[in-house]
Amino acid sequence: MTRAYFISAIGLCLGCAVATASAQSAGPPADYKIQPDYTDASPDKKTTIEQYAKILSDGNYTWQFWARREDALTLLKPEQPDYRAGFRFTNDSQWLVRMQKTGSGEASLYLYRLGPQGFVAATRKPFDELAWAYFYGRPASRKIKKPDFHIDAELVAGTDDNYRSLGGNWPDSRYLVISLSGDLLPNRRHGQIRVIRDWRCRYDLQTGRFDIPSDFTENNAKAIALNSE
Repeated sequence: MTRAYFISAIGLCLGCAVATASAQSAGPPADYKIQPDYTDASPDKKTTIEQYAKILSDGNYTWQFWARREDALTLLKPEQPDYRAGFRFTNDSQWLVRMQKTGSGEASLYLYRLGPQGFVAATRKPFDELAWAYFYGRPASRKIKKPDFHIDAELVAGTDDNYRSLGGNWPDSRYLVISLSGDLLPNRRHGQIRVIRDWRCRYDLQTGRFDIPSDFTENNAKAIALNSE
């Protein structure tokens, strides 16, 4: 064995050892403590979502969210100040939505998918930003003032029955329904105005596209038929 080959082999072994040790030690830092009341399990019981909180010197919290699968932990980024999250799986346990409160009357969404290394982000941007971008690309968005307060995106309940409660007859674990709401900040001319309330769109997990089923038309017309300046 040549000296160069020997050194290369040692380097490779050390690299593998470091990678293995890193994978085994992955998990929340010691100052983050699990909050067992907020643990969720996937429908197939193979994944558990664990929520960990760190108490800061000012008494506030910072939260991390970890998916445990076969004793491996993956971090569901990003971490969040102040607020824990809600989680909902699709029936096939392959997709996960994080429903994240971010402030009073405000919430965002994150979408994750199951991959070889566990659950990872399914979209480059937060899921709610994609839904809002879809709304602003629709003619309906030009009928209202752009909300700048209480920006709220919610996952509509119904993943457990594939939204049959909404009148749909959709394939299992294929669609997610998003609800958007938002207000205008009060000014000298008016008080707080709710300009959009429960405007809905559907996201296709297979194609990565949004659409609006015809059953949503009446609801969406009411969602923007609100007060205006």
